[in-house]
Amino acid sequence: MRLATLIELAAEHGVRLPDALVGQWPPKLASVQDERGWFRFQRLYDAARACVRAEADMRRLVREAALDDASEGSRWLELQVDPTSYAPFVGGLTPALEIVLDEAAAVSREGGAQVGVMVAASRIRHPLDARTLARLAARYAGQGPGTVVGFGLSNDERRGETPEFSGAFDIARRAGLALMPHAGELLGPLAVAETLDTLRPDRIGHGVRAVEDPRVLDRLAAEGVGLEVCPGSNIALGIYLDAQEVPLRQVLAAGIPVALGADDPLLFGTRLVDQYAMARDELGFSDPELAELARGSIRTSTAPAELKAAALADIDRWLASAPL
Repeated sequence: MRLATLIELAAEHGVRLPDALVGQWPPKLASVQDERGWFRFQRLYDAARACVRAEADMRRLVREAALDDASEGSRWLELQVDPTSYAPFVGGLTPALEIVLDEAAAVSREGGAQVGVMVAASRIRHPLDARTLARLAARYAGQGPGTVVGFGLSNDERRGETPEFSGAFDIARRAGLALMPHAGELLGPLAVAETLDTLRPDRIGHGVRAVEDPRVLDRLAAEGVGLEVCPGSNIALGIYLDAQEVPLRQVLAAGIPVALGADDPLLFGTRLVDQYAMARDELGFSDPELAELARGSIRTSTAPAELKAAALADIDRWLASAPL
């Protein structure tokens, strides 16, 4: 969500935003390595989400996200949504998801980044709720803009038992959806290994703590499971102190596919291009390395084949024209 949009929606719906969210943007987030830090982060996240209370709000967020990504040169956006939060305002889970999908299709036709939707369950809700969402996601499964392309699992990974969500992931797998749970950010490599064992993902949100155990790194590489590495998020949340600690190079050196991401620009204050700038300026990535990083994001995505081919060709053209 854009900060300006947050402020407008809060005024429209009479929601008082925490000073920590708007007083000095981006907010100064405490380390989420302890429960209190995560609670403070989640409070700000929930405050922003509480401003989305109508169909028009939902459509606005989808449209602005696609336009903002397109303005940075992104071709494909996988927008994660848990329709549970918005269902009370629009008549249920199904209408909530249909609104997101309809706007995703519309903005994809009109010049924004092409938008596929990931339906995500929450670890802090019952696993049966996750199965309900998986069945809903399966009904709208597809392979292009305005369809459900993946199924995920988010929220505090210290909550809930990962194996208990395997039934939901089985439903999504049978529907042909890509499986993209979060793991291995707040918890270490054992959480990544457990996710591999029980959910059998195609890609893992974050997963960077896998570098703490070479055996888990080897498994990710051998099984071809990609990681969504979000340096700005890792630093803002106190997982790592600075960019030099983010193990992006270690993950790539292990042969693991990487999709570079911004996570949540509203709370972390950095968008997608900022992550590439960090890789170049702080981690010393050369132009050929940046190009390969971008290729990895395309290859590990669920984008349609023709879109992937066009994006990869554009990366090659950029690299060929880069100054020596």
